[in-house]
Amino acid sequence: MDRSLESAVARWLELDQNPKTLALVKDLVKEGSVEKLKKCFGTRMEFGTAGLRAPMGPGTSCMNDLTIIQTTQGFCCYLEHCFSDLQDRGVVIGFDARAHTASGGSSKRFATLAAAVFISRGVPVYLFSDITPTPFVPFTIVHLGLCAGIMVTASHNPKEDNGYKVYWENGAQIIPPHDKGISTTIEENLEPWPQSWDADGAIQSPLLKDPYQDAHKAYFAAIQKHCLHRDVNKKSEVKIVHTSVHGVGHSFVQAAFEAFDLHPPFAVQEQKDPDPEFPTVKYPNPEEGEGVLTLSFALADKEGAAIILANDPDADRLAVAEKQKGGQWTVFSGNELGALLGWWMFQCWKQNGEGDPKDVYMLASTVSSKILRAIALKEGFHFEETLTGFKWMGNRAKDLLEQGKKVLFAFEEAIGYMCSPAVLDKDGVSAAAIVGEMTSYLSTKKITLSQQLKAIYEEYGYHITKNSYFICHDQDTIHRLFERLRNYTGPSTYPTECGGVVVLAVRDLTTGYDSTQPDKKAILPTSKSSQMITFTFANGGVATMRTSGTEPKIKYYTELCAAPGNSDVTHLKAELDNLVDAIIEDFFQPKKNNLQPRPE
Repeated sequence: MDRSLESAVARWLELDQNPKTLALVKDLVKEGSVEKLKKCFGTRMEFGTAGLRAPMGPGTSCMNDLTIIQTTQGFCCYLEHCFSDLQDRGVVIGFDARAHTASGGSSKRFATLAAAVFISRGVPVYLFSDITPTPFVPFTIVHLGLCAGIMVTASHNPKEDNGYKVYWENGAQIIPPHDKGISTTIEENLEPWPQSWDADGAIQSPLLKDPYQDAHKAYFAAIQKHCLHRDVNKKSEVKIVHTSVHGVGHSFVQAAFEAFDLHPPFAVQEQKDPDPEFPTVKYPNPEEGEGVLTLSFALADKEGAAIILANDPDADRLAVAEKQKGGQWTVFSGNELGALLGWWMFQCWKQNGEGDPKDVYMLASTVSSKILRAIALKEGFHFEETLTGFKWMGNRAKDLLEQGKKVLFAFEEAIGYMCSPAVLDKDGVSAAAIVGEMTSYLSTKKITLSQQLKAIYEEYGYHITKNSYFICHDQDTIHRLFERLRNYTGPSTYPTECGGVVVLAVRDLTTGYDSTQPDKKAILPTSKSSQMITFTFANGGVATMRTSGTEPKIKYYTELCAAPGNSDVTHLKAELDNLVDAIIEDFFQPKKNNLQPRPE
């Protein structure tokens, strides 16, 4: 064992007070398991704009009691520096149902320890007494006027993982420079404070409050403002199935349907209750589509339901499937559902007759479909792109709201939707109720979701998308691949065509280059720590290649944006397929770079 590893392990054994993780590390030392120790102690989890996400287990590279305490101590010190009234206002902490037997880690345990850290500094903590969906944390920050919030969840990650997601006083996820500031203060506060381990004392403290009942009542009152067809909902005969995929969503979606006077959805019994083992699915991620929905299809067929709604385990995302006339199921892509919800939110706004569309905004991340841009052009409202991730959309939405603008909707292709400014983050609970109402309303016109989607594309132009990824664990290979695109035919030259299709524009958000701007400088924020290049093609194609912040993947997002009236979908799909094949062959070079395709 080398010296740095030896000292990291020794330091851990001094500081850790969790008997399970202590025993695991002692056993690894005893067995001389250097490789396993390297895995646990080789790096420290990096705190970024998404907070933390890693496997639960012992060591500095995993989620455990000690790393939670260290992270929260850093976060607390950072907040003390930023807010002179932190001890008056306080913070909120929520958690999902994840647990890890071997290390004794669980979301509830981590949330309670985080509360203990804040309470030890005299900071009031609003700790939810039970599991909640992630959207309840940003909602509660704004509802109670708090300084910040923490949600302990790994969302749809594998069962071994957990995460620590951080929100600012505006109710949006943190963005730079807060991530760097918090990261620095974590490093300065690695030794646990005397009371940081005292979870039992924290639970007894008068500084600990439970916001559950108040937040529950206020949240459903807030989303009810988006229910505009209560009479239709009451009479609706549409049957809907809902699955929470062993997560937290069941009771909250039932309550949302009740708030909208919709008939309660049929619950997939085997997946209704929280279970950290996720026993019925390989991955608890509704983005994976049909594999996660097998039990939902069976229940829908049995009950004669035509619509399936699926939340991920922390209920901030929503997937939707619809049964077609031939009996087969269509699972809508995130972009297709974004088109439907964007169209619906604008129809509802028009129905309310609420002023000038010039004050109305919709947002989408830059790798999502441009369909909202097409609708905005025709209807006269504003569409804006942000960087990938709801942290950017949430913060931008807040800026616009403070300027007196109306933010109707925001979405990202990874099945994330913000249908209410009451939550400045993706919210699968309110989105589920709003899809329920949209479906009920359309059914009175004898229109299915699939038919409505087609009508949107007929009116505003077909937007055909194709997204996937390659797996690559070698950072040098990834760096070489992107550098080749930046120096394609010589220094600082990008490709001018691909597969015979001319490249009209290039935007590189790693270097800050944008060929469409007069000064060639990108308007969107740039980041040297992640790779991201977007190519716009002469045939209406747009392709973005980017690295993932949390997984060893190079992702690509492609879309063909056709003009209204061009409805030869077969031809458009073939044109996009050809472009994607050329991008893979010319830009990715999977054989040369030894890239693994997405597993089927």
